[in-house]
Amino acid sequence: MQTELTFLPQIARIRQDTPGCSDDTLFMNSAGASLMPEPVLSAMLHHLQLENRLGGYGAERQQAGQIARFYDETALLLNTKPDNIAYAYSATDAFIRAMSSIPFREGDTILTTTNDYISNQLVFLSLQKRLGIQLIRINDLPNGDLDLTHLEELIRRHSPRLVAVTHIPTNSGIVLPAEAIGQLCHQYDAWYLLDAAQSVGQLPLDVARIRPDFLVATGRKFLRGPRNTGFLYLSDKALQAGLTPLFVDRRGAIWTAPDQFDIQPTARRFEPQEISLLIMGLAEAIRYANQIGIQQIAAHNQLLMQELRNGLAPIPGLTLTDRGSVQSNILTFHAANKSLPVLENNLRQAGIVFTAQQSQAALIDFQRKGIDWIIRLSPHYFNTSDEIAAVCRIISRCLE
Repeated sequence: MQTELTFLPQIARIRQDTPGCSDDTLFMNSAGASLMPEPVLSAMLHHLQLENRLGGYGAERQQAGQIARFYDETALLLNTKPDNIAYAYSATDAFIRAMSSIPFREGDTILTTTNDYISNQLVFLSLQKRLGIQLIRINDLPNGDLDLTHLEELIRRHSPRLVAVTHIPTNSGIVLPAEAIGQLCHQYDAWYLLDAAQSVGQLPLDVARIRPDFLVATGRKFLRGPRNTGFLYLSDKALQAGLTPLFVDRRGAIWTAPDQFDIQPTARRFEPQEISLLIMGLAEAIRYANQIGIQQIAAHNQLLMQELRNGLAPIPGLTLTDRGSVQSNILTFHAANKSLPVLENNLRQAGIVFTAQQSQAALIDFQRKGIDWIIRLSPHYFNTSDEIAAVCRIISRCLE
């Protein structure tokens, strides 16, 4: 514990702020829906009490400063300006709004990866059926890394309308080279969409270096915010090009004549009309992460994951299924000699909180690995080395 206190000085306070850090639970599911700190809950309860007294519109007016804080804190997190940030209900909501703004035509090409998020793939396939979009997936190298040479070849050959990449797939701990992809997209003038749902809150994200035109994220995962929250970052290039969601809402435009409207000059043109008390929680969650420091968070996470991987790798019958040279705070494993229902039940009875995924979540990736399920563990900076050791012991016993 002394190492952890030195490594992340706020660990004692952070755990006090996190009631889910209990003696009978080992929470390893921040890639699914993490534990909210108490200040996040307090911010939402305060706003709900205001709505109870003042009504929704009155509460919104009184909370204008806190709402503005969301844009300021998110801009600080990403190294951008508040005008480049839009609130969304989820990463998928932000993704769909961004996709709807791109003027696709029949025959346009989208480049993506083989391990992209399932909801994103479904959007691509839907566009393929409805608009005749050509969907091409970038090759991986033998170790699982993205083949950047193949990406550049595809960009040169097809002049894609969009390159869309999930920074960290939900089914794997690999971290894709977002910055290198951004350099290629910038060089060849292709729209670049980065799904950062699993990286925001656990890794530093600097949009000035990554150079995405769109970045989508969720609040419920490593940011430790409430569910049904997220955000969309738009580059200055995308804003200046006049990109607007297909179905713009009244927050995003002004109705100026019976057959005419003017869009908002900022990323707010992508926002829905209804912004609930949840934005208060998301603003507080991002402030909380900024206060601790994303570099500190990432460093502590790296320590935890090194201990987890080192502890699980020698266990007989267990196979770590993550590939790639750079890995994140997601670890996945498979056990060929255990049935998933039995293993799930044993781990849950032992107090481990985790996610199990089956092949439908990442069809291509699972087929390539020759497995039909994984268990995913995703600790975060509020976890300790003692908890990591306990998880490793429990899993070892369950596989005996």
